[in-house]
Amino acid sequence: MLALACGCNEKNQYVAPPAPTVSVSQPLERPVTRYLEMTGNTQAFATVDLEARVQGFLESITYKDGARVAKGTPLFGIQRNTYEAQLKQAQGSLASQEAARTNAQSEYQRQSTLGKQEFASQAHVEDTKTKLDQATASVTEAQANLDLAEINLGYTQVLAPFDGIVTNHLVDVGGLVGVGGPTKLATIVRVDPLYVYFNVSEQQVLLVKDGLAKQGRTLGDVSKIPVEIGLQNETGYPHAGHLDYVAPQIDPSTGTLLARGLFENGRHALMPGLFVRVRVPLERQDKGLLVRDDAIGTNQQGSYVLVVGADDVVAQRLVTPGPREGRYRVIEAGLKPGEWVITDGLQRAVPGSKVAPQKVTQEAAAEAAAPDPTRR
Repeated sequence: MLALACGCNEKNQYVAPPAPTVSVSQPLERPVTRYLEMTGNTQAFATVDLEARVQGFLESITYKDGARVAKGTPLFGIQRNTYEAQLKQAQGSLASQEAARTNAQSEYQRQSTLGKQEFASQAHVEDTKTKLDQATASVTEAQANLDLAEINLGYTQVLAPFDGIVTNHLVDVGGLVGVGGPTKLATIVRVDPLYVYFNVSEQQVLLVKDGLAKQGRTLGDVSKIPVEIGLQNETGYPHAGHLDYVAPQIDPSTGTLLARGLFENGRHALMPGLFVRVRVPLERQDKGLLVRDDAIGTNQQGSYVLVVGADDVVAQRLVTPGPREGRYRVIEAGLKPGEWVITDGLQRAVPGSKVAPQKVTQEAAAEAAAPDPTRR
Protein backbone atom coordinates (compact mmCIF):
# COMPACT_ATOMS: atom_id res chain seq x y z
CA MET A 1 0.00 0.00 0.00
CA LEU A 2 2.86 2.41 0.80
CA ALA A 3 4.67 1.64 -2.46
CA LEU A 4 1.49 2.16 -4.42
CA ALA A 5 0.90 5.52 -2.75
CA CYS A 6 4.43 6.66 -3.53
CA GLY A 7 3.98 5.69 -7.18
CA CYS A 8 0.89 7.83 -7.52
CA ASN A 9 2.78 10.93 -6.36
CA GLU A 10 5.44 10.74 -9.14
CA LYS A 11 5.02 13.54 -11.80
CA ASN A 12 4.52 12.61 -15.52
CA GLN A 13 7.40 13.85 -17.66
CA TYR A 14 6.97 15.06 -21.31
CA VAL A 15 9.09 13.24 -23.88
CA ALA A 16 9.57 15.21 -27.15
CA PRO A 17 8.82 13.29 -30.35
CA PRO A 18 11.80 12.41 -32.50
CA ALA A 19 12.82 14.93 -35.18
CA PRO A 20 11.29 14.18 -38.59
CA THR A 21 13.55 12.55 -41.13
CA VAL A 22 14.28 14.43 -44.34
CA SER A 23 16.63 13.88 -47.28
CA VAL A 24 19.15 16.62 -47.98
CA SER A 25 21.69 17.11 -50.74
CA GLN A 26 24.12 19.75 -51.85
CA PRO A 27 23.46 21.65 -55.11
CA LEU A 28 25.23 20.45 -58.22
CA GLU A 29 28.02 22.63 -59.57
CA ARG A 30 28.54 22.46 -63.32
CA PRO A 31 28.65 24.73 -66.39
CA VAL A 32 25.26 26.09 -67.38
CA THR A 33 24.00 28.28 -70.20
CA ARG A 34 21.51 31.07 -69.67
CA TYR A 35 18.82 31.17 -72.32
CA LEU A 36 16.29 33.65 -73.54
CA GLU A 37 12.98 31.82 -73.97
CA MET A 38 10.20 32.97 -76.31
CA THR A 39 7.48 31.61 -78.56
CA GLY A 40 7.25 31.70 -82.34
CA ASN A 41 5.76 30.17 -85.46
CA THR A 42 7.23 28.15 -88.30
CA GLN A 43 6.96 29.42 -91.85
CA ALA A 44 7.83 27.91 -95.22
CA PHE A 45 11.14 28.90 -96.79
CA ALA A 46 9.31 29.68 -100.03
CA THR A 47 5.68 29.60 -101.18
CA VAL A 48 4.72 30.18 -104.81
CA ASP A 49 1.33 30.06 -106.56
CA LEU A 50 1.49 28.07 -109.81
CA GLU A 51 -0.49 29.99 -112.43
CA ALA A 52 -1.50 29.56 -116.05
CA ARG A 53 -0.13 32.59 -117.93
CA VAL A 54 -1.56 31.70 -121.35
CA GLN A 55 -5.09 30.92 -122.45
CA GLY A 56 -6.13 27.39 -123.32
CA PHE A 57 -7.66 24.18 -122.09
CA LEU A 58 -5.86 22.28 -119.33
CA GLU A 59 -4.74 19.03 -120.97
CA SER A 60 -2.78 17.22 -118.25
CA ILE A 61 -1.90 17.12 -114.55
CA THR A 62 1.34 15.19 -114.16
CA TYR A 63 1.69 15.03 -110.38
CA LYS A 64 -0.20 13.63 -107.43
CA ASP A 65 -1.74 16.08 -104.98
CA GLY A 66 0.63 16.60 -102.03
CA ALA A 67 3.60 15.00 -103.81
CA ARG A 68 7.19 16.09 -103.29
CA VAL A 69 8.68 17.24 -106.57
CA ALA A 70 12.10 18.37 -107.73
CA LYS A 71 12.90 21.62 -109.46
CA GLY A 72 11.91 21.53 -113.15
CA THR A 73 9.34 18.72 -112.78
CA PRO A 74 6.38 19.16 -115.23
CA LEU A 75 3.18 19.69 -113.24
CA PHE A 76 0.50 21.00 -115.64
CA GLY A 77 0.11 20.91 -119.43
CA ILE A 78 -1.97 23.50 -121.32
CA GLN A 79 -3.23 23.23 -124.91
CA ARG A 80 -0.18 23.65 -127.18
CA ASN A 81 -1.39 23.51 -130.80
CA THR A 82 -2.33 27.19 -130.99
CA TYR A 83 1.04 28.32 -129.70
CA GLU A 84 2.94 25.83 -131.86
CA ALA A 85 1.19 27.34 -134.91
CA GLN A 86 2.08 30.85 -133.72
CA LEU A 87 5.69 29.75 -133.36
CA LYS A 88 5.78 28.38 -136.92
CA GLN A 89 4.18 31.60 -138.16
CA ALA A 90 6.86 33.65 -136.39
CA GLN A 91 9.59 31.42 -137.80
CA GLY A 92 8.24 31.91 -141.32
CA SER A 93 8.00 35.68 -140.86
CA LEU A 94 11.59 35.81 -139.66
CA ALA A 95 12.81 33.79 -142.65
CA SER A 96 10.93 36.14 -145.00
CA GLN A 97 12.37 39.25 -143.40
CA GLU A 98 15.88 37.82 -143.43
CA ALA A 99 15.52 37.13 -147.16
CA ALA A 100 14.33 40.68 -147.72
CA ARG A 101 17.28 42.01 -145.77
CA THR A 102 19.70 39.90 -147.81
CA ASN A 103 18.22 41.32 -151.01
CA ALA A 104 18.39 44.86 -149.66
CA GLN A 105 21.98 44.32 -148.61
CA SER A 106 22.93 43.12 -152.11
CA GLU A 107 21.11 46.04 -153.75
CA TYR A 108 22.80 48.55 -151.49
CA GLN A 109 26.26 47.11 -152.18
CA ARG A 110 25.58 47.22 -155.94
CA GLN A 111 24.30 50.78 -155.91
CA SER A 112 27.11 51.87 -153.59
CA THR A 113 29.67 50.52 -156.09
CA LEU A 114 27.94 52.25 -159.00
CA GLY A 115 27.80 55.46 -157.04
CA LYS A 116 31.53 55.41 -156.47
CA GLN A 117 31.99 55.00 -160.24
CA GLU A 118 29.48 57.81 -160.80
CA PHE A 119 27.06 55.52 -162.68
CA ALA A 120 24.37 56.00 -159.96
CA SER A 121 23.19 59.11 -158.21
CA GLN A 122 23.94 59.66 -154.56
CA ALA A 123 20.21 59.95 -153.86
CA HIS A 124 19.60 56.47 -155.27
CA VAL A 125 22.42 55.06 -153.12
CA GLU A 126 20.91 56.64 -150.01
CA ASP A 127 17.50 55.24 -150.91
CA THR A 128 18.87 51.69 -151.06
CA LYS A 129 20.60 52.29 -147.70
CA THR A 130 17.27 53.32 -146.20
CA LYS A 131 15.61 50.16 -147.52
CA LEU A 132 18.44 48.07 -146.02
CA ASP A 133 17.93 49.71 -142.63
CA GLN A 134 14.19 49.06 -142.84
CA ALA A 135 14.80 45.42 -143.73
CA THR A 136 17.19 45.06 -140.78
CA ALA A 137 14.59 46.57 -138.43
CA SER A 138 11.97 44.17 -139.79
CA VAL A 139 14.28 41.22 -139.06
CA THR A 140 14.72 42.47 -135.48
CA GLU A 141 10.95 42.74 -135.07
CA ALA A 142 10.42 39.27 -136.53
CA GLN A 143 13.05 37.85 -134.19
CA ALA A 144 11.26 39.46 -131.21
CA ASN A 145 7.95 37.96 -132.35
CA LEU A 146 9.64 34.56 -132.60
CA ASP A 147 11.02 34.92 -129.07
CA LEU A 148 7.56 35.82 -127.76
CA ALA A 149 6.05 32.83 -129.54
CA GLU A 150 8.65 30.53 -127.95
CA ILE A 151 7.99 32.05 -124.52
CA ASN A 152 4.23 31.59 -124.85
CA LEU A 153 4.74 28.01 -125.99
CA GLY A 154 6.92 27.42 -122.93
CA TYR A 155 4.12 28.75 -120.70
CA THR A 156 1.92 25.88 -121.85
CA GLN A 157 3.94 23.63 -119.54
CA VAL A 158 3.99 24.63 -115.86
CA LEU A 159 7.20 23.43 -114.14
CA ALA A 160 8.19 23.30 -110.47
CA PRO A 161 10.31 26.40 -109.74
CA PHE A 162 12.13 24.66 -106.85
CA ASP A 163 12.12 21.47 -104.78
CA GLY A 164 8.97 21.36 -102.69
CA ILE A 165 5.53 19.94 -101.99
CA VAL A 166 2.64 20.75 -104.34
CA THR A 167 -0.84 21.28 -102.96
CA ASN A 168 -4.03 19.88 -104.47
CA HIS A 169 -4.90 21.09 -107.98
CA LEU A 170 -7.55 23.79 -108.27
CA VAL A 171 -8.52 23.23 -111.93
CA ASP A 172 -9.46 19.88 -113.48
CA VAL A 173 -8.32 18.58 -116.85
CA GLY A 174 -10.47 20.13 -119.58
CA GLY A 175 -10.99 23.43 -117.78
CA LEU A 176 -10.32 26.67 -119.63
CA VAL A 177 -7.53 28.67 -117.98
CA GLY A 178 -5.82 31.99 -118.57
CA VAL A 179 -8.98 33.81 -119.66
CA GLY A 180 -8.73 37.49 -118.72
CA GLY A 181 -5.54 36.94 -116.72
CA PRO A 182 -3.49 34.29 -114.89
CA THR A 183 -5.39 31.34 -113.40
CA LYS A 184 -4.15 29.80 -110.15
CA LEU A 185 -3.61 26.07 -110.59
CA ALA A 186 -1.96 25.04 -107.29
CA THR A 187 0.69 26.15 -104.78
CA ILE A 188 4.18 24.75 -104.22
CA VAL A 189 5.75 25.01 -100.77
CA ARG A 190 9.39 24.58 -99.86
CA VAL A 191 9.79 23.27 -96.30
CA ASP A 192 13.50 22.43 -96.29
CA PRO A 193 14.98 24.52 -94.82
CA LEU A 194 12.30 26.13 -92.67
CA TYR A 195 11.93 29.58 -91.11
CA VAL A 196 10.87 30.30 -87.53
CA TYR A 197 9.69 33.84 -86.82
CA PHE A 198 9.53 35.24 -83.29
CA ASN A 199 9.38 38.64 -81.58
CA VAL A 200 11.89 39.82 -79.01
CA SER A 201 11.00 42.51 -76.50
CA GLU A 202 13.15 45.60 -76.05
CA GLN A 203 14.47 44.32 -72.72
CA GLN A 204 15.32 40.95 -74.26
CA VAL A 205 17.14 42.67 -77.13
CA LEU A 206 19.33 44.47 -74.60
CA LEU A 207 20.06 41.18 -72.82
CA VAL A 208 21.06 39.55 -76.10
CA LYS A 209 23.31 42.48 -77.00
CA ASP A 210 25.01 42.34 -73.59
CA GLY A 211 25.54 38.60 -73.93
CA LEU A 212 27.03 39.01 -77.41
CA ALA A 213 29.23 41.88 -76.25
CA LYS A 214 30.79 39.60 -73.62
CA GLN A 215 31.66 37.20 -76.46
CA GLY A 216 33.06 39.98 -78.64
CA ARG A 217 30.18 39.81 -81.13
CA THR A 218 27.27 41.99 -82.22
CA LEU A 219 23.80 41.50 -83.69
CA GLY A 220 25.46 41.81 -87.08
CA ASP A 221 26.85 38.29 -86.61
CA VAL A 222 23.37 36.78 -86.87
CA SER A 223 24.45 33.59 -88.62
CA LYS A 224 26.70 32.72 -85.65
CA ILE A 225 23.93 32.97 -83.06
CA PRO A 226 22.35 29.53 -82.42
CA VAL A 227 18.60 29.12 -82.01
CA GLU A 228 16.77 26.08 -80.61
CA ILE A 229 13.08 25.23 -80.87
CA GLY A 230 10.72 22.61 -79.50
CA LEU A 231 7.16 21.61 -80.40
CA GLN A 232 4.33 21.47 -77.90
CA ASN A 233 4.55 17.69 -77.61
CA GLU A 234 8.35 17.53 -77.37
CA THR A 235 10.64 17.60 -74.36
CA GLY A 236 13.18 20.38 -74.35
CA TYR A 237 14.45 21.92 -77.59
CA PRO A 238 15.53 19.12 -79.93
CA HIS A 239 15.70 21.19 -83.15
CA ALA A 240 18.83 23.32 -83.62
CA GLY A 241 19.34 26.10 -86.15
CA HIS A 242 20.80 29.56 -86.32
CA LEU A 243 19.61 33.14 -86.48
CA ASP A 244 19.01 34.21 -90.07
CA TYR A 245 17.52 37.70 -89.87
CA VAL A 246 16.99 40.48 -87.34
CA ALA A 247 14.88 43.53 -88.14
CA PRO A 248 16.97 46.73 -88.33
CA GLN A 249 14.76 48.57 -85.83
CA ILE A 250 12.33 47.99 -82.98
CA ASP A 251 8.66 48.43 -83.83
CA PRO A 252 7.62 51.45 -81.71
CA SER A 253 3.96 50.36 -81.66
CA THR A 254 4.72 47.00 -80.03
CA GLY A 255 8.18 47.55 -78.54
CA THR A 256 9.41 44.32 -80.12
CA LEU A 257 12.01 43.30 -82.65
CA LEU A 258 11.23 40.73 -85.35
CA ALA A 259 13.77 37.92 -85.65
CA ARG A 260 13.96 34.80 -87.82
CA GLY A 261 15.73 31.50 -87.38
CA LEU A 262 16.69 29.05 -90.12
CA PHE A 263 16.41 25.29 -89.54
CA GLU A 264 17.32 22.29 -91.66
CA ASN A 265 14.26 20.13 -92.22
CA GLY A 266 15.46 17.27 -94.41
CA ARG A 267 13.22 14.69 -92.72
CA HIS A 268 10.23 17.09 -92.77
CA ALA A 269 9.81 16.76 -89.02
CA LEU A 270 8.58 20.35 -88.99
CA MET A 271 5.84 21.93 -91.06
CA PRO A 272 4.81 25.54 -91.67
CA GLY A 273 2.33 27.17 -89.29
CA LEU A 274 3.32 25.35 -86.09
CA PHE A 275 3.52 27.05 -82.71
CA VAL A 276 6.99 26.46 -81.23
CA ARG A 277 8.99 27.27 -78.12
CA VAL A 278 12.15 29.19 -78.94
CA ARG A 279 15.29 29.78 -76.94
CA VAL A 280 18.46 31.73 -77.69
CA PRO A 281 21.62 31.35 -75.53
CA LEU A 282 22.67 34.50 -73.67
CA GLU A 283 25.83 33.50 -71.82
CA ARG A 284 27.62 30.49 -70.37
CA GLN A 285 28.52 30.19 -66.68
CA ASP A 286 31.42 27.94 -65.78
CA LYS A 287 30.01 27.17 -62.32
CA GLY A 288 26.28 27.14 -61.94
CA LEU A 289 24.25 25.80 -59.01
CA LEU A 290 21.45 23.34 -59.75
CA VAL A 291 18.90 21.76 -57.41
CA ARG A 292 16.03 19.45 -58.01
CA ASP A 293 13.14 21.40 -59.49
CA ASP A 294 10.56 19.93 -57.09
CA ALA A 295 12.67 21.08 -54.12
CA ILE A 296 11.80 24.70 -54.92
CA GLY A 297 8.71 26.15 -53.29
CA THR A 298 6.79 29.37 -53.86
CA ASN A 299 5.08 31.79 -51.49
CA GLN A 300 4.10 35.44 -51.46
CA GLN A 301 7.75 36.47 -51.13
CA GLY A 302 8.80 34.46 -54.17
CA SER A 303 10.67 31.19 -54.76
CA TYR A 304 12.54 29.50 -51.93
CA VAL A 305 14.34 26.35 -50.83
CA LEU A 306 14.65 24.83 -47.35
CA VAL A 307 18.18 24.25 -46.09
CA VAL A 308 19.49 22.48 -43.01
CA GLY A 309 22.28 24.12 -40.99
CA ALA A 310 25.00 22.55 -38.85
CA ASP A 311 22.60 22.40 -35.88
CA ASP A 312 20.02 20.49 -37.97
CA VAL A 313 17.67 23.47 -37.85
CA VAL A 314 15.61 24.21 -40.98
CA ALA A 315 16.01 27.64 -42.61
CA GLN A 316 14.27 29.17 -45.57
CA ARG A 317 16.32 30.67 -48.43
CA LEU A 318 14.73 32.98 -50.98
CA VAL A 319 16.26 32.14 -54.35
CA THR A 320 16.16 33.36 -57.94
CA PRO A 321 15.43 30.35 -60.16
CA GLY A 322 16.84 30.21 -63.67
CA PRO A 323 16.22 27.90 -66.63
CA ARG A 324 15.31 24.28 -66.17
CA GLU A 325 17.64 21.49 -67.23
CA GLY A 326 15.90 18.14 -67.08
CA ARG A 327 14.83 17.51 -63.47
CA TYR A 328 17.05 20.31 -62.22
CA ARG A 329 16.60 24.05 -62.00
CA VAL A 330 19.44 26.56 -62.13
CA ILE A 331 19.64 28.79 -59.05
CA GLU A 332 20.96 32.20 -60.09
CA ALA A 333 20.97 33.81 -56.63
CA GLY A 334 20.15 33.10 -52.98
CA LEU A 335 21.99 29.78 -52.49
CA LYS A 336 25.63 29.05 -51.70
CA PRO A 337 27.70 26.04 -52.75
CA GLY A 338 27.88 23.34 -50.09
CA GLU A 339 24.57 24.14 -48.40
CA TRP A 340 22.31 21.18 -47.66
CA VAL A 341 18.97 21.53 -49.42
CA ILE A 342 15.96 19.47 -48.40
CA THR A 343 14.86 17.42 -51.41
CA ASP A 344 12.43 14.93 -49.77
CA GLY A 345 10.22 15.35 -46.73
CA LEU A 346 9.45 19.01 -47.39
CA GLN A 347 6.00 18.64 -45.83
CA ARG A 348 7.63 17.59 -42.52
CA ALA A 349 10.15 20.42 -42.46
CA VAL A 350 9.19 23.69 -40.75
CA PRO A 351 11.56 26.68 -40.75
CA GLY A 352 13.07 27.08 -37.25
CA SER A 353 12.52 23.43 -36.22
CA LYS A 354 14.99 20.57 -36.05
CA VAL A 355 15.04 17.64 -38.43
CA ALA A 356 16.99 14.42 -38.80
CA PRO A 357 18.77 14.92 -42.15
CA GLN A 358 19.84 12.02 -44.31
CA LYS A 359 22.49 13.12 -46.79
CA VAL A 360 22.20 11.98 -50.41
CA THR A 361 23.61 13.23 -53.69
CA GLN A 362 21.55 15.30 -56.11
CA GLU A 363 21.79 12.48 -58.68
CA ALA A 364 20.39 9.96 -56.23
CA ALA A 365 17.68 12.39 -55.23
CA ALA A 366 16.74 12.91 -58.85
CA GLU A 367 16.59 9.18 -59.54
CA ALA A 368 14.29 8.70 -56.56
CA ALA A 369 11.99 11.49 -57.76
CA ALA A 370 9.06 10.99 -60.07
CA PRO A 371 9.78 10.88 -63.82
CA ASP A 372 10.31 14.28 -65.41
CA PRO A 373 7.05 15.39 -67.07
CA THR A 374 7.09 16.56 -70.65
CA ARG A 375 7.87 20.22 -70.65
CA ARG A 376 5.45 22.26 -72.69
